Amino acid sequence: MHSPLQILLDASRRIVFFGGAGVSTESGIPDFRGTDGLYRQKYAYPPEEILSHGFFLRHTEEFYRFYREKMLPLSAQPNAAHRKLAELEKAGRLQAVVTQNIDGLHQKAGSRTVYELHGSIHRNHCMRCGASYPASFLAESQGIPRCTCGGIIKPDVVLYGEALDEATVQGAVEAIAAADTLIVAGTSLTVYPAAGMLEYFRGKNLVLINRDATPKDHAAQLVIHASVGEVLGAIRVTPVSEE
Repeated sequence: MHSPLQILLDASRRIVFFGGAGVSTESGIPDFRGTDGLYRQKYAYPPEEILSHGFFLRHTEEFYRFYREKMLPLSAQPNAAHRKLAELEKAGRLQAVVTQNIDGLHQKAGSRTVYELHGSIHRNHCMRCGASYPASFLAESQGIPRCTCGGIIKPDVVLYGEALDEATVQGAVEAIAAADTLIVAGTSLTVYPAAGMLEYFRGKNLVLINRDATPKDHAAQLVIHASVGEVLGAIRVTPVSEE
């Protein structure tokens, strides 16, 4: 007996996946707003303030103390959700992944078309000369990480007070607008402007997979309140070419 999700995906040709922090929690990466999330832990400053553009400029060393400890899960591995999405893309059913996460686990699992709305911990650049550095360089550095030219290195992640990358947003919007099925998973849909991207979906099937209810549950064709990894991990992938 096929599940409603399996039946729906088997009939889809242009799936787009839109994911939030809940996709990576099963890889051991805490979300920001959950019971044990970063925003409920105690620091000298609230995490929202530390992860802001102004704080980075004013208190760069304090920013990096927090960033190294909490934002660089370099040993994390893709979970069943990441792996299944890569499989769906390879089979020709999934057109793109749009993610609010910055951990790079979708690419690590093999996904190729990934729009990282909030940037990536794996891209870092010198604010003076633009030279690139891997995340491992930041993790192993002390104090304020500096380039060989002496400039401060900044992660290519979108901090509070910064705009999303226009080209990334455009690509994500176009993918969502062209999708016949949009799977939204692991997100509370309360973080804007990212959550507003659902408004561009004109397709037939909106699927929501999240442990808790979201503001968009009423608009979805299928709502599943469960683990993203368990739900997607159980999907059987059939290449479009075999039909």
